[in-house]
Amino acid sequence: MRRLLAFEMVSLDGYFVDARGDMSWAKNAVPDPEFDAFTTRNAEGGGVLLFGRVTYEMMAGYWPTPLALQTSPAVARRMNEGAKYVFSRTLREASWANTTILAGDAADEVRRLKRETGPGMAILGSGTIVSRLAGDGLIDEFQLVVIPVVLGAGRTPFAGIRERLDLALTQSRAFANGNVLLCYAPRRRPD
Repeated sequence: MRRLLAFEMVSLDGYFVDARGDMSWAKNAVPDPEFDAFTTRNAEGGGVLLFGRVTYEMMAGYWPTPLALQTSPAVARRMNEGAKYVFSRTLREASWANTTILAGDAADEVRRLKRETGPGMAILGSGTIVSRLAGDGLIDEFQLVVIPVVLGAGRTPFAGIRERLDLALTQSRAFANGNVLLCYAPRRRPD
């Protein structure tokens, strides 16, 4: 069965977007070659990318541009060439290369995708999708990069979760710029 991970950049107070829905604060304010190398290796890891419509439109508006190709060529290449799914009931066509629109129920679509053979899958951003799939126990790993900024208000990637998620820390890593990677897996409940 294919695995699904969620990769989120969150503020110290747990938000992935601020009160206006902006996430530009997550951009590295402090240059850090080690963190840049980590994000490049992470992007080159392959796999299928999953997005909600809002995150998809933001990513599709940036990664195919000459600026992205100049600034982060390896990441841009991976983002542009890799397979992508976008969950949306309103998009009729997707102009970003290698994108498939999924208009059905997100949990049902992910269950189907997980049963197929192929590379692992990763959700980038897309808090509504993360909270929906996490609540259904469909996410196998949560990778959170905590950015050392306090926003005071915004939206967490877990808004709307109805039941507690018990998670186990599987990995952590601190970077010189103050960012901290925290990886968690759901704890298996006794049957």
